[in-house]
Amino acid sequence: MIKKRESVIIGVKKTGGREQMEIGISTASLFMRQYNEDAVQTINGLGVGTCEVFLETFREYRREYGELINEKKGTLNVNSVHLFTTSIEPQLFSDNDRTKGDAMYFLDRAMDAANAFGAKYYTFHGTARYKKASRSGANDNFDKIAAAIEDARVLCEKHGVALSLETVEWSTYNRPGVFGEISARCPALYATPDIKQIRLSGYPESEYFKEIAGHISHVHVSDINEDGKTCLPGKGTYDFDSLFSRLADTGFDGAVLIEAYKDDYKEIAELKDSADYLKEILYKRGF
Repeated sequence: MIKKRESVIIGVKKTGGREQMEIGISTASLFMRQYNEDAVQTINGLGVGTCEVFLETFREYRREYGELINEKKGTLNVNSVHLFTTSIEPQLFSDNDRTKGDAMYFLDRAMDAANAFGAKYYTFHGTARYKKASRSGANDNFDKIAAAIEDARVLCEKHGVALSLETVEWSTYNRPGVFGEISARCPALYATPDIKQIRLSGYPESEYFKEIAGHISHVHVSDINEDGKTCLPGKGTYDFDSLFSRLADTGFDGAVLIEAYKDDYKEIAELKDSADYLKEILYKRGF
């Protein structure tokens, strides 16, 4: 069960002249339970003020669907958009003109949908490092990687969406140092640290946060229990107090989004309990 804390109601406040961090939930946490048009209503009904929309497939990569999400979400703020795993992103790095062209076509449609529901950021995986040599980074061509990311970033920007590279153990940003190389060539790039993926990478969180300080758009969080299984924040052993302190030290004041798997919880109400747990830590720490 969620670690018990006294219930509080948290409104928007400023700390030291800056906005407070905000807790939200990704619709990915409801993947295979509810489709997005229902998930945004569920999250809004939980009283959670912000979310990330996880577009699941090509039929959702269109403005009409984005308008449906915008209609259904009510007062819920959409911080960011995320696309289904490897549906188009690895193809954006292809040397084949047709392959990349089709990927850019669908990215354009997805960002048009994101614009319709007001997403500010696009949480981007990038390449797929399937082979061991690829994961080591020994053959990384950062000029080529950054050029492809910049092409995607410029397209996103046309829809009012900023591209944010996520830390993902099997994808582009799989180790410290990668963001520095790419952002040197693509200075408008943002970063999304995913706590679960950072843990899987085997590198210390501190190395990632040192590299991306000042570039963080939003954060993905989950927890891990004593058996090593992922779970909702507040049900495991992860030190969120330290995380929020580390984020505050970088000047971050954006959205911290719960991204869980459908089997990490039983009842949807547990998502609200988890969000409230994180909100109270922020409240007590003045973040």
